[in-house]
Amino acid sequence: MKAIIQTALLAVILLLITGCATMEASKAPGVDLTRLKTFYVQKLPADQREIETIISDQLNAMGYRSTYGISDKPPAEVDAIVTYQDRWMWDITMYMLQLNIQLRDPKTGMILASGQSLRPSLQRKSPQEMAAEVLNEIFKKN
Repeated sequence: MKAIIQTALLAVILLLITGCATMEASKAPGVDLTRLKTFYVQKLPADQREIETIISDQLNAMGYRSTYGISDKPPAEVDAIVTYQDRWMWDITMYMLQLNIQLRDPKTGMILASGQSLRPSLQRKSPQEMAAEVLNEIFKKN
């Protein structure tokens, strides 16, 4: 009986330590994401990992037209401005813990849609994989 209790306790502890990966996305009411074809990914000033290029490349791979830069205004007219926040953690190596992406109206800055991926250490993915899963989840919500 003692062995069963110890095993159950160990299983609960492992579940608490490893956490769960979460993926979520939402869009503003009445927003039609199918009308969005061109994007500008605005680089976070503190970003040294070039996440803006990863997001832009993923949008291009999905069949959209995307550019990126440091300016808060796109160099050409676009259907949406993409902003993001990335959070990193150390666990033997640095890994992306969380990626949030927002699609914004270029005129008003209003969030049209957003998505988030949270991946603890044992469920980590590359920044490219996380950008793909967030963007796929956002566009799946249409």
